[in-house]
Amino acid sequence: MMAALADEPRPPVCDYEGSDYQRRFWQQADRAYEDRVEAVALSRLLPPGTGRLLELGAGAGRNTLRYRGFDEIVLLDYSRSQLAQARDRLGDGGGRYRFVAADIYRLPLAPAAFQAATMIRTLHHMAEPAQALAGIRPLLVQGGTFVLEYANKRNLKAILRWLAGRQDWSPFSGQSVEFASLNFDFHPRAVLGWLEQAGFAPGRQLTVSHFRLGLLKRLVPTGWLVAMDAAAQWTGGWWQLSPSVFVQATAVGDGPEPVDGALWRCPVCASLDLRQVAEGLHCHGCGRRWAERDGILDFKEPLEAGS
Repeated sequence: MMAALADEPRPPVCDYEGSDYQRRFWQQADRAYEDRVEAVALSRLLPPGTGRLLELGAGAGRNTLRYRGFDEIVLLDYSRSQLAQARDRLGDGGGRYRFVAADIYRLPLAPAAFQAATMIRTLHHMAEPAQALAGIRPLLVQGGTFVLEYANKRNLKAILRWLAGRQDWSPFSGQSVEFASLNFDFHPRAVLGWLEQAGFAPGRQLTVSHFRLGLLKRLVPTGWLVAMDAAAQWTGGWWQLSPSVFVQATAVGDGPEPVDGALWRCPVCASLDLRQVAEGLHCHGCGRRWAERDGILDFKEPLEAGS
């Protein structure tokens, strides 16, 4: 029996509600190179699968179409407006996509409901990354695949800045560094340790975005940069000097057993007895109701009684 979640501490969450992040950061800032090399890394670490995949920090659905072969994909993000953009772009995929607004530390999902999960460009917003990763493991079946991307503090640029005396913090220390509010860089050793503590066995590592420099992107054709990065990614098994690192991890150990037909879990009382009603889902464990609006299930705050 899972414990209720209502009294657990709630770390701060980075909220992109109302942000034009997809347009401003990806479409207007010439990040085709970064997008394409991340697609290469994903294709290498998450081959076409079956069953259900959980996309954590899905945002506007930039990567969703890359998850080929899965029968169902749950796009989860804290921001309803980002999920609305994803739904506008993707539709519901013929019922294949589900859009869920929720807190990463209060995941409203049933145990062992997923065969795979991804978290891309999301961990760097986690004030409590170990806690976030620990909450993901119970959602995967034993042997399930988790692909994690994180911002690497021990990257070559940071090392050179530190050696030149232009940076106070050491890229070699294990502590996380918060370079802006709720924006963290992590040491590779720390991330692997958190994964192991959470019940994952880290496997292949790929280093990504080696050539993330404005001058290079202006002078060298994007296709060339992508090809060079694709070759350099394999060095991730030996050293990690790029600003972005992808890790393939496997869910190991004794995890929870799946519950037939269960996908949702109440983020307040942890009950699995959630039933469809007109306005969304009704939890028969605590009586709370969770709204579904415009195709997005909202687990951030329950509906008021009588609403």
